[in-house]
Amino acid sequence: MNLDGLTLAILGPAFLAGLLVVATHVPLGQQVLKRGIIFIDLAIAQIAGVGVIVAHNLGWAENGWGVQLAAVGAALLGALALTWTDRRWPRIQEALIGVSFVLAATAAILLLSYDPHGGEQLKDLLIGQILWVGLDDLWPVLLLYSAVLAVWFVRGPRLGHLGFYLLFALSVTASVQLVGVYLVFASLIIPALATRTRHGGFNLGWGYALGAAGYASGLAVSALYDLPSGAVIVWTLAGLSLLFAIAPRRS
Repeated sequence: MNLDGLTLAILGPAFLAGLLVVATHVPLGQQVLKRGIIFIDLAIAQIAGVGVIVAHNLGWAENGWGVQLAAVGAALLGALALTWTDRRWPRIQEALIGVSFVLAATAAILLLSYDPHGGEQLKDLLIGQILWVGLDDLWPVLLLYSAVLAVWFVRGPRLGHLGFYLLFALSVTASVQLVGVYLVFASLIIPALATRTRHGGFNLGWGYALGAAGYASGLAVSALYDLPSGAVIVWTLAGLSLLFAIAPRRS
């Protein structure tokens, strides 16, 4: 156990990044479950990651606007494609989303196949590097998520297929670069699953509480035992959500 790892300078920005992700992903995840398109987050996140890899292969600055535009452009194209398939083949939309994820994932592997550091980049894309997030990295995400939440709480389910997919793509594009593909999926789906039957339906407040607690406890455990933060947070999110889901309820 390493108590020196519990430093606010490192864990503080990482926890704030987690709170930002939770703020948008809990309501979006609840809507994903309602629509029955559970794997859309994995697909869009992976497609956005391919955009980042393409920008890297072109030699663009790692945190520059070119990379951000490449990621957003790829995610929006993916969202538009999935909107079209949803209208044309709604009965097999979930299967098409799964195929999109597999194609994007293997495209990332192929694009990194000649890069000597490709394995490390792929790991960062999947698991993320949340402990490396700085406060300066959070301001653009805060502005974007504020706009996303404003649109969501004003329009919500009335956005329609295209509006929902585009809003989803913008949110996931930012979050996958902060926390990685696995945490994006976990933040969207796990709290939504745990709260889906509370008070006759999804409960946003409990979803936010579970998400915040999962990130806080996961970061603490990973710092204490020197474990990969992204992987630990996924497990703490799952564990806390399971306890919440099976806990007895007051009548």
